[in-house]
Amino acid sequence: MPEARPGSGGADRAEAGSAYAPTRPAWRPGAGEVAPDARPGAGQERRPGTDPGPGDARRPGTDPEGAPDPALSWSAPMAPGGTPGAGRPVVSFGEPEGYDEGARPRPLGRRGRSQAVAAAACLVLGTGLIGGAVTGSWLAGDSDGPGARNGFAAARDMWHNVPVDQLFPPTLQGEGAGPGGADRTWTRIAVAPDSGCEDAFDALLRKALAPVGCERLLRATYTDATQSHVTTVGLLFTKADAAAMTSLARRFDKERLDRRTDLMPLPYAAKGTAAADFGAGQRATWTVSVLTDAPVVVYAVSGWADGRTVDTPQPAEDAMESGATTAPAQAGLGHEAQGLADRVERGLRKKAGTVTEQPS
Repeated sequence: MPEARPGSGGADRAEAGSAYAPTRPAWRPGAGEVAPDARPGAGQERRPGTDPGPGDARRPGTDPEGAPDPALSWSAPMAPGGTPGAGRPVVSFGEPEGYDEGARPRPLGRRGRSQAVAAAACLVLGTGLIGGAVTGSWLAGDSDGPGARNGFAAARDMWHNVPVDQLFPPTLQGEGAGPGGADRTWTRIAVAPDSGCEDAFDALLRKALAPVGCERLLRATYTDATQSHVTTVGLLFTKADAAAMTSLARRFDKERLDRRTDLMPLPYAAKGTAAADFGAGQRATWTVSVLTDAPVVVYAVSGWADGRTVDTPQPAEDAMESGATTAPAQAGLGHEAQGLADRVERGLRKKAGTVTEQPS
């Protein structure tokens, strides 16, 4: 009888020590017998483990009864040195392939040089945009973060803990603040004692500002380099929180309260100065700004130093428009009021930011 090959019979599997239990002995033809499932070519004896004949449904790697060959199992013993034993499959995983834009095969997971450069550029651009947005929000003072809240609180007490020369500098430079971008220089000629708001505003404006309250009012009057114009700048420190200031600012904007002539601020006239005759009838242009990042209302009102009466005052915004022909516009008084208010407001914001950065 031909000798059975290792790994093909049940006895061999038992000796291999695999996890498979021995199966019943494979059928072997006796004298004068043929296989029960004989096909064309029957009578020719096949050894167990040989290639199946025509029509044989058994899978390669199984014994004649269809059981898996233990030598091909993952648990089959390995040869000395850690290498798979004879007959044990060796499996390797190839790198997956894809296709590039030219329909050429390429390994997946790898980027071409152009793709890597594009990805890096997008990362840098995205980081820059985020950083720019954060920085812009901080500079504009419209952030809801801790810095903005601290700045709001710090500004509330500035009327009594910041020197007047820092709120109203003795001299202010207005580069490009005049008509046609001309430079301006303003000199402080009077500072009013800090006060309440009872006699500082006309009744209607006082009523409009009532929702935010009046903690303290600071005022100073400036004149231009020629002493032809006088301008009073005021800082009204309110008792309101950020929500109330925002609400008032929206109302001023929606109802255009800052443009109504019956809501003009009053000037501060100081005896013995160029503003001695600067009264209610001399008001020519004005501006009012309700801040939302500080509990402060900033305003300015301008007129002529010679005490002339103005019949038709004009909001500073209108007087600054190109082509405006009114007397206040032609004299540049709109630029005087707006330019001084902007610089005092800017100094207030800067100082409030400096206070929040000091160690506590």
